[in-house]
Amino acid sequence: MSTPLLRVEALSVSIDTAEREIRPLDEVSFELNEGETFVLLGESGCGKSMTALSLMRLLPEGGHITRGSIELQGHDLCAVTEAEMRAVRGGAIAMIFQEPGTSLNPVLTIGTQLNEVLSLHRQLEGRAAFAEAERLLNAVGIPDAARRLGEYPMQLSGGMKQRVMIAMALAGDPRLLIADEPTTALDVTIQAQVLTLLAELQRSRQMGMLLITHDLGVVAQVADRVGVMYAGHLVEIASREQFFAAAAHPYSRKLFEALPEGRRDAGPLATIPGSVPPLDKVFTGCRFADRCPHKYERCDIEPPAWHIAPEGQQVRCHLYDPAEKVDRTSTQEAKPEIRSSNEEPLAQTETPLLEVRNLRVHFPIKRGLLQRTVGCVKAVDGIDFSLHAGKTLALVGESGCGKTTTGKALLNLIPANDGDILFRGTRLDPNRPQNWQAARKQLQMVFQDPFGSLNPRMRVAEIIEEGLIALGLEPERSARRTRVEQIVQQVGLRADMLDRYPHEFSGGQRQRIAIARALAVSPRLIVCDEPTSALDVSVQAQVLNLMRDLQQQLGLAYLFITHNISVVEYLADDIAVMYLGRIVEYGPARAVLNTPQHPYTQALLAAAPRIAAGTQSKIISATAVQGDLPSAAKQPSGCHFHARCPRAEARCHVESPELAPCKEGQWVSCHFVQHVGEPKPS
Repeated sequence: MSTPLLRVEALSVSIDTAEREIRPLDEVSFELNEGETFVLLGESGCGKSMTALSLMRLLPEGGHITRGSIELQGHDLCAVTEAEMRAVRGGAIAMIFQEPGTSLNPVLTIGTQLNEVLSLHRQLEGRAAFAEAERLLNAVGIPDAARRLGEYPMQLSGGMKQRVMIAMALAGDPRLLIADEPTTALDVTIQAQVLTLLAELQRSRQMGMLLITHDLGVVAQVADRVGVMYAGHLVEIASREQFFAAAAHPYSRKLFEALPEGRRDAGPLATIPGSVPPLDKVFTGCRFADRCPHKYERCDIEPPAWHIAPEGQQVRCHLYDPAEKVDRTSTQEAKPEIRSSNEEPLAQTETPLLEVRNLRVHFPIKRGLLQRTVGCVKAVDGIDFSLHAGKTLALVGESGCGKTTTGKALLNLIPANDGDILFRGTRLDPNRPQNWQAARKQLQMVFQDPFGSLNPRMRVAEIIEEGLIALGLEPERSARRTRVEQIVQQVGLRADMLDRYPHEFSGGQRQRIAIARALAVSPRLIVCDEPTSALDVSVQAQVLNLMRDLQQQLGLAYLFITHNISVVEYLADDIAVMYLGRIVEYGPARAVLNTPQHPYTQALLAAAPRIAAGTQSKIISATAVQGDLPSAAKQPSGCHFHARCPRAEARCHVESPELAPCKEGQWVSCHFVQHVGEPKPS
């Protein structure tokens, strides 16, 4: 038997702090072969990223490996000096970090940062380094690579920055590539391109790849084998086929049950009660016992050993001990009770809660000493839609298409250049602050960046109750505290976290705080800007259940901005697909998802990795759309999508199609769709 590229044996890590000892990893063991992709799957706080940092010997301050070994091609990395390890990092092992925007140096050009790696690990300088850097950018699909080498990270889109990170990782010609959530912040089209690119590069170079993710769709597309982590332990190791045919561990099965895809009419999503235990907890039995529907006495007193499940995978669970005779069938926990406000539910009426007519948001481009206007960015370019109480409109599209700008314009956080916004039949005049003040009591927003939207000097309890105090809800402190505790538990946090500050939480946890803050005041309409993009599938299920329950009880309306197609399928009543400031398709969710008419909508659906829980994954082509979204400052003539459309003809280059009705109640802006000739919706 050949030696594996990477062998991790009984790896345990401890981090010493002033208050307590934290143990993020405990007895982690796995192997990875050349040309193989091993995926670490699990919720935030389970130890996935800490495993990657341990392999690179990049532990945080106070962190150290307490036991175990890390062997790369037979060499123990725990035994080498720090000087020797610097040659391994970026050379034999390379890592793509989770946030490309913060991993790239903002004051150095792309070429300078690539040349640094080439000089250190391959001793290339001057013209040879420049040529190799250009070749690497071409290899990862960045157009006009020679020009991009002289640009700074701020001049690149999110997808391009992620590709630059991949190029930098490949510059040292590594044998092992570690990718920590490489597609979390990317649109489905760019995600598909990045995953396809990684797979192609891995095949051509025969690299081993350790991929860290919480996205089961990504696992289905790229994994050869899967390792499921929980609370610093690996609890299941299986091939992709075994895992998707019949996940064995109760935790793994719960992750599948929490998937929203195809479950709109099946009632609430299955959730996992509670949250991942704190890293300083001393465990005496199974780490998942407190959240497991199959828990019995042995689970509390004895840590489970590894066993072989019927499908052949390894699983750390007492249920698979041959000496035990217990039922392994998953059970559903009770649906959480949602406490509503004292307001009466808003009755459904024919009048829309929100109407948007011909909304335009243009940003001027100013240059020169006198800051003269030389052009404009047409972020939102004349869109119409309506939203009824108790309904959800999903606004779908790539980053840069105008979704977030639309949401902020509805709350007058960004002034609109033209158009009308009517809330409950009353026009919201941007020039009348008192008009907006009354409306804002019923309008809330969950922002995309939770870290930037949370006050770093306020504790979580203060952040969530701020709206309750400002609006005069729950005037008694004890009642307010009770409501705050209930809300944080419903979004997957613990009540003992309320006295912490935002910087003490992970990105996913900060997003939950932002959602709790918006939900606490029981608004009529919530603009949700990618509220589940940073969440694990289990916490996402809790949030989606909560949002649907509140919607049914209070008649809440949601404008849901997202690129997650499975979430759209579960939550949305209607869908508006945006491309470069315009709506290109609009209609009932079922019609748009089942019979998409616009080529861009078809490309978005084809690019999304989708799976059916409990069955082997079925993945659609991930390269259905090529290229990046054009700049809104230099919009193409004619149909904005023609440069990326496989059906484009000469007419598409010069003539802009109108948004007009077609079959199934959809409105589509495309020359190739048969319209029925009704006027544009208002």
